[in-house]
Amino acid sequence: MYHPFSIAETTKSAWTIFKKNFVTIIVYSTISFTIISLLRFITEYLSPEEFTYTMALSFVAVFVQAYTTLGLYKLIFTVMDSEYYEFEFRQVLPAFKNIVSYLGVIFFIAFVITTFSIAMTKLDSYPYLQQLIGEIAVITALYFALRIMFFITYIVDDKSGGFESLKQSFQLTKGYFFKVFVMLCIILLFIALPAGLSQYPGLGFFGIAIIFTYPFVNIILAVTYRKLVYSHQDVDDDIAETN
Repeated sequence: MYHPFSIAETTKSAWTIFKKNFVTIIVYSTISFTIISLLRFITEYLSPEEFTYTMALSFVAVFVQAYTTLGLYKLIFTVMDSEYYEFEFRQVLPAFKNIVSYLGVIFFIAFVITTFSIAMTKLDSYPYLQQLIGEIAVITALYFALRIMFFITYIVDDKSGGFESLKQSFQLTKGYFFKVFVMLCIILLFIALPAGLSQYPGLGFFGIAIIFTYPFVNIILAVTYRKLVYSHQDVDDDIAETN
């Protein structure tokens, strides 16, 4: 039976998936966290101060980051769809095409932000105008961030191209802006809370919580995506049964 999109039900479904597949997801998250941390350590402390070497290592780090991110989503969708049958390890490996699509979107967003930042420096002589444009830009950026936040799920689940995934995310969030905003706030809370607590003396161990909170918030995002798809299609919203 069709059910309207529900924030409470979506969060509950995400928690259920996380609990049922806790070991699998945490092992993947820990391995990914270790690899990325090792690459950052090498880049910051062990790499020679040579431009070509630094750029090559940075590209490897970006590629690994993309691979582990898409791999996590691939794992999440696989455990969601494979609740009643076994799945193989190769099923959670992201395709090279997906990585290219993901990086294309990331580099495009980075280009837009960099171009805007450079343009804003031209207004240093007009601080009030600069502040006004900056405030408008923040609101606009938040709006677009909400509308395109599901582009990764489309790249992984629907094998969409980069710009196609942005368009699909815009269509998916149509009519659900405020509910998606609440889901984003929940996601940010799970990320910001342990990060904030880890800054206090004696609470640094909260920083390691990212190994648990990061995969969970991505499960929330994946379940929200699936629930919204079902709401638009007017079909049964059983996560494990519908694809």
